[in-house]
Order: sequence, then structure tokens, then C-alpha cells
Amino acid sequence: MSERIALVTGGSRGLGKNAVLKLAAEGTGIILTYNSSRQEALDVVREIEAKGVKAAALQLNVGDITGFKRFAESVQETLKTLWQRDAFDYLLNNAGTGLYAPFSETTEAQFDDAMNVHFKGPFFLTQRLLPLLNDGGRILNVSSGLARFTQPGSGTYAAMKGAMEVLTRYQAKELGARGISVNIIAPGAIETDFGGGRVRDNAELNKTLASQTALGRVGLPDDIGDAVAALFSDKLAWMTAQRIEVSGGMFL
Repeated sequence: MSERIALVTGGSRGLGKNAVLKLAAEGTGIILTYNSSRQEALDVVREIEAKGVKAAALQLNVGDITGFKRFAESVQETLKTLWQRDAFDYLLNNAGTGLYAPFSETTEAQFDDAMNVHFKGPFFLTQRLLPLLNDGGRILNVSSGLARFTQPGSGTYAAMKGAMEVLTRYQAKELGARGISVNIIAPGAIETDFGGGRVRDNAELNKTLASQTALGRVGLPDDIGDAVAALFSDKLAWMTAQRIEVSGGMFL
């Protein structure tokens, strides 16, 4: 079997970084994207290469669809140069930004930014990359526990994730003829720098969320990276159109 290759957006930091390292540890080649932190991305590439796995970092602003054509061309060039391949196997639509604003105070600019990054971007990026995704490949979108339970101030962000959950089912239905499975993972509260590191750095918030979690703590990046690797494994190849919440049982 030839080496599997994963394309992970937002793979230079946080959950994306953890996911690419977990995938690389299993021998999966990596193309990761970064928005502005080029050096961070190159550091992750070196870390992956130290495992004896090929990797590359490409710049991408997921919120700007005008760059997607050129990005797809860069992916194609990278596949040919590094792997002598024309297609990749796994797509993880992970890149995202946080937004914390009450519904009554959310501006149109904030709404548009959230939509572009969390819904419009993944929608059209996946569409653009379909010719480069192998038949029998996998797509994993990223939602949030906030699409199931509510936390004041997260309504706009959660609404975009809810849209991605619906889209996932339609993608699974329409891409099934190519043998492509499409699922969506919904993390709960995780200790990362996401959203300014609120969960990681605010001890009171961390404690409150842990008290509302069945397993008694908030999540760690490893919890999600391991889940991503599991969802891309051959053992779950028959699963598609599913929302998988990995939250330790928040707000049950």
C-alpha cells in the first residue's frame, strides 16, 4: 500500500498541529497550511521529518476564497515534487478562529468573518480540492460541542459549525459514489491557545467547565489528535455522515 497523505488546514498550531503529529507518527505524509505563522509551520514540518515522514507547509487564508485556485495548484505541485503523486487521501478542514460576542452586539463584519472562515471557506476549499482527493479518500470537518449545548457569546461561531454539520451529511451523500467518506468531529473545551487561550489560561473557567464534564476535566490537544488519527484509520472506513463529539461528556 502506498503512503497515505493528509492535507490539514491550520496545522501549524493547536489541535491541527497535534493532529498532524499523530498522523505522521503512523506514517502518514503531511501537507499542512498556515495563515501567517510561517516559522511555526516550518518547525512542525521539521518535527514531522524527524519521524522519517515527508511533509510540507503551504500558506492559506481559509477565509479568502480568491486564493483557493492558486493554493490547489501549489498542492498539486507539492504532491508531484515530494511524493510523485497526483492526489492525496485525507482532508482535515481544521483551520479556524474564535469569536466571543453576545448575539445583540455581534457586528456584520464579525459575522462575515466567522462565515468566511468556518463555513464558506471549508465549503469552497473542499470543492476546489475534490479533483486532487483520491477515490476512497476521507474528509473530516470540524465542528464544536457548542453546536449541541449553549454558552452565551458563542452563538455566531456555533451557528457556522451547525451549518458545517448539515453540509457534512450532504457531502457524504453526494461523494459516496466515489467511495469518499465524510464525517465531522466536535471537540469540547480544550486547553490550547484557541480564542486567546481562554480555557487553558483562565483557571476559574477551566474549573467550571471541568465540573460540567462527565470525565472530570477539560480536554487536551492529545485527546483530539488521537481521535482524528482514529477517524482516519482503516478500521472506521465504513463510517460516514456522522457527527462525533469528543468532549469528555460536556453538559450531559
